[in-house]
Amino acid sequence: MTRLQEFTQGARDMLPMLLGAMPFGIIFGSLAGAAGMSAWQTLGMSLLVFAGSAQFIAISLLNAGTGLIVLLLTTFVVNLRHALYSASLQPFVRHLPKRWRVPLAFWLTDEAYAVVLHRYTDADVSPNKHWYFFGAALAMYLNWQLSTLIGVLFGQSVPNLSAWGLDFAMLATFIGIVVPTLRNSPQVAAALVAGAVALACYGLPYKLGLMAAAFSGIAVGVLLERRKEQMVEELA
Repeated sequence: MTRLQEFTQGARDMLPMLLGAMPFGIIFGSLAGAAGMSAWQTLGMSLLVFAGSAQFIAISLLNAGTGLIVLLLTTFVVNLRHALYSASLQPFVRHLPKRWRVPLAFWLTDEAYAVVLHRYTDADVSPNKHWYFFGAALAMYLNWQLSTLIGVLFGQSVPNLSAWGLDFAMLATFIGIVVPTLRNSPQVAAALVAGAVALACYGLPYKLGLMAAAFSGIAVGVLLERRKEQMVEELA
């Protein structure tokens, strides 16, 4: 496909993810204003941080009067999962010049990763798949800025917006991200173990349960993959 076709297809494939993320951008814009942040500070945070979970955590920690060091460390731990995403995509983008890799790394989100990885693993040998990445990631970035702006402008006029049950939208979005990528038994086992550990470690401070879940899932997946390869070699 041409560059424009790849770009357009990436943005189009991201559409379901945009609908799932928009309510949370609106909620963030509303809560940031209620926490005392100005409109420019709120919009600037979405523009420069662009990490929904980290932004929500930062708002809650600011409300609790948490120190800057704890705030930075907590958001750092939460966003460490992006290192795993980057490692997974590195074989597909390492040939790109830095002017491509830097913005694509900044725009990499959970939703973009799921959509882009699926495209990169397609069998065709299109040289323009990074334009697909660009289209998908830019669509999510602009969507997050727009929804944050809506929250800033109108969120305060909607009473108790955070209690509307919109958290289900993000849950459904993540289910839609994970399930299509589970293609064999080691991957299914890794997802189940990670989910179980996340629930068991939910009460750990600074969101450390997320990292415990990630590492547990990775360990189980790697062990089962190696065992599967050994069984194939023995049968051969």
